[in-house]
Amino acid sequence: MRRVLPCIMATLVMVATVGAAPATKGPRSSKSAPPKPEKPYQIGRASWYGKPFHGRTTASGEPYDMFQFTAAHRYLPLGTWVKVTNLRNGKSLMVRINDRGPVPESRIIDLSYGAAAMLEFRHAGVEQVRLDLVTPQMVAAAQNLGGE
Repeated sequence: MRRVLPCIMATLVMVATVGAAPATKGPRSSKSAPPKPEKPYQIGRASWYGKPFHGRTTASGEPYDMFQFTAAHRYLPLGTWVKVTNLRNGKSLMVRINDRGPVPESRIIDLSYGAAAMLEFRHAGVEQVRLDLVTPQMVAAAQNLGGE
């Protein structure tokens, strides 16, 4: 009896300690959530992708058309419109996010060939750009100016 009582007490203490431990909500993921932009714009390096991907399915499910003004971004919602400004020459245009990427962590956006050509990317294919989020009202106004 002398040995049973300490064993029972130790078991009760252990159960009480485990029961008081904070519960975790679901499994922890090693991947962090996409960063939330602190500013309504982003500045960084942009690249472009073209012919090897032409016709392949994008993250949005549509085929990639290297001549459309589209882009790949890591976390902006698919369908988001972004104004991209080439900081070397000041040229800008609006692109629609329809894919995920870019693969290199050092870049913030991967533009379609057509968009990069309009922004006059140098032969190296990488430029410093500014991304500004575009509201649906701005997209509609731009389409009205285009005669659609």
